[in-house]
Amino acid sequence: MSTRSVPPSPWRRALVTGASAGIGTALARELAARGTALVLVARRADRLDTLAAELRAGGAEVETLAADLATVEGCDAVAARLAVTTSPVDLLVNNAGLGSNGPFASLPIGREIEQVRVNVEAVVRLTRAALDPMLAARRGAVLTVSSVAGHQPGPGNAVYAATKAFATSFTEALVEELRGSGVTATALLPGLTRTEFHEAADMTERMEQLPGFVWMQADAVARAALDGAAAGRAVVIPGAGNRALVWVSGALPRPVVRRVAGLAGRTIKRPAQ
Repeated sequence: MSTRSVPPSPWRRALVTGASAGIGTALARELAARGTALVLVARRADRLDTLAAELRAGGAEVETLAADLATVEGCDAVAARLAVTTSPVDLLVNNAGLGSNGPFASLPIGREIEQVRVNVEAVVRLTRAALDPMLAARRGAVLTVSSVAGHQPGPGNAVYAATKAFATSFTEALVEELRGSGVTATALLPGLTRTEFHEAADMTERMEQLPGFVWMQADAVARAALDGAAAGRAVVIPGAGNRALVWVSGALPRPVVRRVAGLAGRTIKRPAQ
């Protein structure tokens, strides 16, 4: 049995998108352990129900909301929940995300547009919906899961890396806009994390070529994210290796960063047509 000390949560209720797997599930479990009530959002209602049952068995207060954030209807449903004032959400976790693998010109455009809708449009819409009640109450936080991938071009993951660059920039702008309001914004920039994400994005073969030491566990990422958000940090980069990667990406001339990323991208397998 773990004897880890769990810090109390500064938030009463958190809404977590993409809660049915990976970092989203880890964040939900960590928030529940810290005493935060939860609104869990994902496309797969069956997996949401399984997670909710687990967390309720541990004493957590949990709601579930099945919604596809690639659709207007899904975003509207989640935005409506964020507007509820009788059981307000004071932490929004924008965790839902999609990825793909392969040269942009060979990928189905529908999947790439879907990434933009989930990774960018849904983040913008839900953050806007959450801010009105948070600003009125002068308390709250928005935690957006970005990625170290957003700090350099991503040949083979061009749209994904671009959406994560947006997520980080958007969050850092909000940090300044919200200064002194009682509401904070935090961008989480994980690196390689053991989740189902890479399988869903058709990256399994590529990722298996990487050594084990470059990977982090989702629960460690979740703890770092929530500790950073609770402290009001603008950017959280878990893991010394990931912090070094971001530093190097910022220190090197842009053409060098671009070329190195391009050479690394040569290992990408071309997806089946």
